Amino acid sequence: MAEEEQEGKDLSFLGHLEELRWHLIKSVAAIVLVGIVAFLAKGIVFDTIILAPQSEDFPTYRLFCWLSHKFNLGDALCIGKPDFELINIEMSGQFTTHILVSIAAGFVVAFPYVMFQVWSFIKPALYEEEQKYATGAVFFTSILFLLGVGFGYFMIAPLSVNFLGNYQVSEAVHNQISLSSFISTVTTLTLLTGLVFELPVIMYFLTRVGLVTPHFLRQYRKHALVVLLILSAIITPPDITSQVLVCIPLLILYEVSIYVSAVVIRNREEKDRGV
Repeated sequence: MAEEEQEGKDLSFLGHLEELRWHLIKSVAAIVLVGIVAFLAKGIVFDTIILAPQSEDFPTYRLFCWLSHKFNLGDALCIGKPDFELINIEMSGQFTTHILVSIAAGFVVAFPYVMFQVWSFIKPALYEEEQKYATGAVFFTSILFLLGVGFGYFMIAPLSVNFLGNYQVSEAVHNQISLSSFISTVTTLTLLTGLVFELPVIMYFLTRVGLVTPHFLRQYRKHALVVLLILSAIITPPDITSQVLVCIPLLILYEVSIYVSAVVIRNREEKDRGV
């Protein structure tokens, strides 16, 4: 009898593994499919998107210049074309970069579907009440990630490219940036910012499992500010403007996290009181 029960558990465990495998296959298939489309649309992906921060007509540069003129600052905030040349120094460098960028594009575009697959796997293990509180998890997680990616691409990446591309220790040294270095900088900053924007979702689940409370988050707000500044410094290059631009939305997200945590605690207390 004990052997039959153990066998049932093993089959159940293997069944979960099989289900997880299919969710992973669907997620990877979606990323690969979008990646193939991105690979074929090479001109749009590279010339219009990835390499766009190298142009002085990039929307962010024009916005800063408009603000500079709007507030009578002259050309103080105007950002010109980064003064460096992109080069490729490896035989397979451009092809490898093409593949990696296509995969990154596939991950970004397919992210909502990937989160849907994750939720589809987790949902059956939750109680009905837990499913109710987690309603909209896929939507909010996807929105926050895409907002973070957009912020990283339009604000952090171009300012970082301009700062690092124009930085010189001496006028005798000219910048020639390898293609892989440029792509790595843009994609890493963009994806990291997207992941960091998931802070409210992380705090939601940490509150659900009892690891944090709104009181704890408020009490250590000053400590959190230091941590967020350090995190901003890690994400961005040694440019104070980029660090501040990253830190401001992180502080806003931290305050949102406090509100989210408070809602979770309030709902739990109402449930305990039978309201």
